[in-house]
Amino acid sequence: MFNKKLIYLCTLLLLTQGVTNAMAQSVPAFLVDIGPYKDFFLTRLTDSKKIDFKIKKKHRKPDLSELPAPVTDSDYYINENDNPAKVELGKFLFYDKILSGNKNISCATCHHALADTGDGLSLPVGEGGQGLGITRNTGKRRHKIHERVPRNAPPVFNLGAYEFAAMFYDGRVEIDPSFPSSCSTPAGDELPEGLDGVLACQAMFPVTSPTEMAGQVGENKIANATANGNLPKVWRLLAKRLRKNKQYVRLFKAAYPEIRRNKDITFVHAANAIAAYEAVAFRADNSPFDQFLRGDRKALSKKAKKGMRLFYGKAECSTCHSGKFQTDQDFHAIAMPQIGPGKGHGDSGHEDFGREAVTEDEGDRFKFRTPSLRNIALTAPYGHDGAYDTLEAMVRHHLDSVNGIYNYDQDQVSLPSRKDLDRIDFLVQDNPALVEQIANASELSPIHLSEKQFQNLMAFLHALTDPNSLDLRKTVPKKVPSRLRLHD
Repeated sequence: MFNKKLIYLCTLLLLTQGVTNAMAQSVPAFLVDIGPYKDFFLTRLTDSKKIDFKIKKKHRKPDLSELPAPVTDSDYYINENDNPAKVELGKFLFYDKILSGNKNISCATCHHALADTGDGLSLPVGEGGQGLGITRNTGKRRHKIHERVPRNAPPVFNLGAYEFAAMFYDGRVEIDPSFPSSCSTPAGDELPEGLDGVLACQAMFPVTSPTEMAGQVGENKIANATANGNLPKVWRLLAKRLRKNKQYVRLFKAAYPEIRRNKDITFVHAANAIAAYEAVAFRADNSPFDQFLRGDRKALSKKAKKGMRLFYGKAECSTCHSGKFQTDQDFHAIAMPQIGPGKGHGDSGHEDFGREAVTEDEGDRFKFRTPSLRNIALTAPYGHDGAYDTLEAMVRHHLDSVNGIYNYDQDQVSLPSRKDLDRIDFLVQDNPALVEQIANASELSPIHLSEKQFQNLMAFLHALTDPNSLDLRKTVPKKVPSRLRLHD
C-alpha cells in the first residue's frame, strides 16, 4: 500500500522538475497500480497553480535587496567611549528637577528609562503633576496642572543617529545650516551657537514650555521669562542655577576642557550633555531583526520572517517605515484620532494641524513624523497623541485608517481623570465634521490581511525589540547633584 504523504511528495517533486498539466494526463507507469490514491494524485498533479503557490511560500527566501543595511557605529554622532564624562553629566541633568522652573519635574519624568523612555500615558502630565508613569496624577490644589501636554511623549531610542534630522512630531526643530545654531527652531536666530546637533537643539526647548517644565507666570523667574517670550533669559537663569552647584561645576569641567570657571558654564553645555546621554543610553540596534541583517539567519523566528515579507511587501509598511531605522523621516497623514487639548489650531483651538503649523502649507495638515519602529512593542501608547493603547490596535488602524477613526474606542486612552480636563479630551473626536476632515486627509488605502498574516506581522514587529532595552536600570542614577528627589 502506498503512503498518501509519499505520493503527495512525489507530486511536488515532479512539478519542480517541470511536469505540466498536459503531461499529467498521461499517468506514469509506476503509478498505475496505486488504487484509491490515483484520483488523489491526479487532482494534486493537475492543480499545479495551487501547489506552485505553496512551494513558493514555503521555500522562497526573503528578497534581501528590499532590506536596509545593518546599523553600525558610524551611523551615530557619538558613541559610548567618545566622552564618558559628558554622558555622565547628561545622565544627572536628564533626571534632575533642577532644570524645571519650580524644581518639580525632570526630562525623565516623561521619558523615564523604567517606562521605556516614555511615561505610559496617552498624553503626559507635565509641571505640577505628581508621581511617575501611569500612576502620575494631575497635581493638587494650587499646584495642579493647567492642561495636559497636547502630544504623546515620544520614545528617545536611537535619536543620536545622524539620519534623525528633525525632532518633535511636527518637525519644528530640524537641521538648517542657514541659522547660527545650524537648526531651524521656534527660537529662530536666538538659539545660540555651539550645539552638537539637532538632538541638542531639541533639548533646549522643554525647559521653555509652561506646561512641560517652566511653570506658570508668577510662579518663578523662569516661568515669567517664558511668558514674555524671552528664551535666552530662560537658558541664562538655568545656567546660573547650575553654576551654584559645586558638584555640577566639577562635572561640567570634567566633560568640557574649555570650562575653567563657573561662569563659563552655559545651557548649551547642558543641552549637549543631555543629548550625549540620550544618544548613548538609549541606543537600540541589537534586535533579532538587526542580528538577521548582520548575517544571523536564525535570529528571526519563522513567523517573524513571514511577517517581514509582509512588512516589506503586501502590508506596504515599508512605504513609510523604510531605511535602517524603519522611518522615511517624513511626515504623513494617517487619520489618527485627535484627543486632548490640541495645539491651539482651528476655530475651537483644540485641533492639531501637525506639520502645517511649521510649514504653513495646508497640504501638510494632519501630517506627523513617521516614527522609528525599533522597540515599538515597548513604547505604548501610540500615535502623536497616544490615541491607541496597544500595538495591535495601532497596526489595525494602519490597515484601515478611515474605518479606524470613525469607529475609534475612546475607552482605551490612558489618562488620569480630572473633570475639567476630561471635558475637552474628545471635543474634536466627538465632532463629526472635524473627524471627517481628518479622515479625508488620510494617505493610507485599506489593506486586507488574514488573521494569520496579521499575527505574523505582529511577530515581526516584536522582533524589532532590542533585548538590551528590556532592562535599562543601569541608565538611571540613584541620586542627583541637586539632591532633589528622583521620585514624588
